[in-house]
Amino acid sequence: MPPTLPPVPPKSGLVSRIGDIPIRVVYLLGAIIATVAAVLLIFILFSGDVPKDQQPQGGSIPPPPAAAEPTAAAPSATASAARSQVAAALPSVPAAKEYAVLPGTASVVIGLVDDQKAGLSYPRLGSPWKTAMVAPFTVAQRAGKAAAPGTPGALIGSAPLPGAAPATPPAKESDYRKLAARAAKWALAAQYPPGATLTWTGSERAALGKGWTLAFEVAYETDDGRRVAQGLVSVVNAGRAKPAMLFASIPESGKSRWRDLNTLAERIAPA
Repeated sequence: MPPTLPPVPPKSGLVSRIGDIPIRVVYLLGAIIATVAAVLLIFILFSGDVPKDQQPQGGSIPPPPAAAEPTAAAPSATASAARSQVAAALPSVPAAKEYAVLPGTASVVIGLVDDQKAGLSYPRLGSPWKTAMVAPFTVAQRAGKAAAPGTPGALIGSAPLPGAAPATPPAKESDYRKLAARAAKWALAAQYPPGATLTWTGSERAALGKGWTLAFEVAYETDDGRRVAQGLVSVVNAGRAKPAMLFASIPESGKSRWRDLNTLAERIAPA
């Protein structure tokens, strides 16, 4: 008899063990794995489909925009404009009145003021006159110390004619005379105390160029009583939308310099 063969040893290892698992268990495990894979795939595909205008739950929501800060209301009118509303009415402007030679000693002329913004040229006076910054003038000169508030000081200033440009360019002497009267009315309200009154002392065509010069005396009240000042305004064609204006005024405390007003009136010219 041939020898008996030994029994086949049992299979070992993971592969052999999987093969021994019943087929039902294998199907069950496969279904579970497929289900989990499908759920994961769906989540990956649709997780980014959140509308752009919708905040995800739990996220921070930006605060609403802050309301605009209320802006401060601008003043209804400037002090000078308010004063112009109560300015005394001007007397009728004479068509022609020779400008008298004023008392005093004329200051030395040391050069010319060339106001390019206004388009005006006029004498620059020496001591006691000094260049100064005085609103609303583009160029100004003062003599002596600055006057107390409400008290006119010795001042020469040039600027474009205050207010709106003339609707119709001036052509005749009477047009310039009306503009000079408008400048005098502005000066009475803006440069002198309330209640000041004006008397004309001269009304002549501008010495050089197209324009008109008005001279006047202004009376006003101060804490020390009634005072007067001598002044002038000259409006000259500067070849621009607005004519150029020169204003000058010297109170009686500086009457030794009143003759300087004659110097200015004789040499005002377009720049």
